[in-house]
Order: sequence, then C-alpha cells, then structure tokens
Amino acid sequence: MLKKNVGLCFKTIVALLPILLTFPAAAESTVYTRLFSNVAISGYDSVAYFTEDKAVKGSPKYKLNYKGAEWHFKSADNLAAFKKDPEAFAPQYGGYCAWAVGNNKLAKGDPKHWSRYNGKLYLNYNAQIKDRWLADKKRLVPLANGYWPQLTQ
Repeated sequence: MLKKNVGLCFKTIVALLPILLTFPAAAESTVYTRLFSNVAISGYDSVAYFTEDKAVKGSPKYKLNYKGAEWHFKSADNLAAFKKDPEAFAPQYGGYCAWAVGNNKLAKGDPKHWSRYNGKLYLNYNAQIKDRWLADKKRLVPLANGYWPQLTQ
C-alpha cells in the first residue's frame, strides 16, 4: 500500500512540475525568474527590444547580475549599454506582467509578449493580455506604478 501511495505521489509531482515551473520564483523578488532559475526575462536581451525592435535571446556568454538576477545579452555592446544604464533597459515591474501589476496582481511576464510605451519596456503574460494592456495602458501605468512597491514586499 505504501509503495502504491509513493508512486502516486511521484506521478502527481511529475505531472504538476511543468505548471509549477511557470510560477514566479518568489513573490518577494523584484525581478521575475522561473522556479529553479535565476535568469531574468527567460534569458532574453532587454537591450535588443530597443536596438532591434524585437525579442532576441541573449547568451550566458554576456551576462550580468542585477537586482539579484542574472541577465543575458546578445553581445558585449548590449551588455555594456545595460551596465551603463540598467533602468533604461530593464522591463518595468521586474519583468512581471504589466497588465497584472496594473490590476494589483503578480503574474509571469513572457518576453515574447512585449511592448514599449513612453520609452519603457513592458512584458505581458500572453498575447490576449498584451492586447488588453495595449488598449488600456494609459490608465494602467499609473495604477501599476502605485501597486508595484507593495506587490513584492
């Protein structure tokens, strides 16, 4: 009986693992990273959103620690730009979903669902949420800016 229960428990954990890996590592973190990872924005190069106007995967060859997370970049030039002014290139709300933060919640940000607004980078949970964000960003940005400090405490 015990062997059967252990097997069932193991199967349940294995089945839930992909779901658990999508949750933020810790609500206290000001930078979103996946569970069991310390890499910000899933390893995408935050500078490339501004220089190439698209989501570009970074390389661990060009990395930097910032706000407790490891950030990856496509090139030494992008790494240098980020190092010089990280606040100009880091996504708002630590890469958490901007729409969720504007609604006083935390949710993962997906680096493939991004936008820039007033010179800032914002990530969203998925394409549908990004559409909601884009339709209402003028109202949501001030709300999110107010909610953000308390959400990660």
